[in-house]
Amino acid sequence: DLETLQRLVQEFQAELTALGARVDNLEGRVAFLEDHQFSTTTKLNGLVFMNLTGAFADDDVRVETINLDPPFGDLALRQAGRTATGRPAVRVKTDDPEITFSNLAWLTLNTSFTGRDSLVTQLAAGNGESPANDFASAGLFNSFGTPFTDQTAGINNGVNDVIIRELFYSFPVGDKLQVVVGPRVNWYRYFDANAFTFFLTGAGSFNSIGSTLTNTIDRGSGAIAVWNFNQKFKLAVGYLGENTEFLPGEFGFNTASNPSKGLFSPTNTASAELTFSPTDKINVRLIYNYSNIDPNVPIFDENGNITGFGVGGATGEPIYGVADDGFGGSISNAIAHSFGINFDWLITRGIGVFGRYTYGITNIDPKTPGRDDGQIEAQSLQLGVAFRDLGKEGALFSLSYLIPFSVLDGRNFLVAGGGDGGVQYEFEAAYFYPVTNNIALVPSFYLIGNPNNFSDNPNIYVGNLRAQFSF
Repeated sequence: DLETLQRLVQEFQAELTALGARVDNLEGRVAFLEDHQFSTTTKLNGLVFMNLTGAFADDDVRVETINLDPPFGDLALRQAGRTATGRPAVRVKTDDPEITFSNLAWLTLNTSFTGRDSLVTQLAAGNGESPANDFASAGLFNSFGTPFTDQTAGINNGVNDVIIRELFYSFPVGDKLQVVVGPRVNWYRYFDANAFTFFLTGAGSFNSIGSTLTNTIDRGSGAIAVWNFNQKFKLAVGYLGENTEFLPGEFGFNTASNPSKGLFSPTNTASAELTFSPTDKINVRLIYNYSNIDPNVPIFDENGNITGFGVGGATGEPIYGVADDGFGGSISNAIAHSFGINFDWLITRGIGVFGRYTYGITNIDPKTPGRDDGQIEAQSLQLGVAFRDLGKEGALFSLSYLIPFSVLDGRNFLVAGGGDGGVQYEFEAAYFYPVTNNIALVPSFYLIGNPNNFSDNPNIYVGNLRAQFSF
């Protein structure tokens, strides 16, 4: 047998030598890759959005602001103010905005050290300034008629600055508890989800992807814990201090990273959500949110002079607009509470229904002696129907109706957003069509009635076509 083996080795010596050389070459290439790869534990994911958007109104639109043309031409800086008689200043928008074509890109680095944990760093750049913002009152920038992906990522609207949108670390504690901690945690990753209003595939406007009365903070510094008790019950609780990427620190935002304010000073929120899933086709969520809001929104007179500071705008929820003491003066920190219910139900394989209802209350405490305090009470509503796999497997067509901000009490404290007491309502249609596994086209249409809560304002119409790329 030994002689036979020796003879075989001699006969195939050339082949064995060549195979050994190939193995040595492969080992060298593997060693090179290990020395030069970015990380053994990091994955890169990307999303790119291109938005073609247009908006127009049936007639002139009443807008609560002192200036239709705000500083630097930035519609996010539209200013709220009162006239000499104490009424909210109103201007009339007489022309329609032009059609826009914008971009938004997110690059997400997901690093795991143990296989169960995750360090998430998300970079973003975009230049969207959606046309419907031309019709919005002060404090309502990026609200009605605005596709969620038609936005600017950073603080300079219309400028493609690269910013850190999310930065957090999540890890398990046992089998049922997940803990998330970081300086820039995305509240919407863990609260107020819905199977038919996920912005990538479902209803996709700012007003339809989540409750309009929550949350005061989009991204913040703090921690969130998620308990999966069993297949039917899940509880999420969290605390965040404001640290939103598109708000400028020099104007009183990013309070959590500001040493003069800090993590536990306003603006901050505490949230709790209980999810009940009796079957794999029904989800019901009960949400409570507590907010302590820093009054950093300037209030003006009609001459452009600052008369006080109130709350509203990007950190105003459950207020949709701007609030002061009722006379143009300053208020103290505003304590707010919101209570919501959110559900989605896949009735059949192809048809589902969804909805939300939220009630919010914001306490107004004037700083000027002798002025009465009070509350702003408001509610919001959303109802919709969705059709899965319509036209193609993976497609989703959704129709929804919503009321973003119906004021129940305290309209006298609203310097913008209250209108004449009317109730704004919206219809939205969106169709997610997957061209391939990584490319989708999403046309959508919005109709806004009684915009800015003026009962005599004309309808506004918005059309959007989104091209979406994922990798």
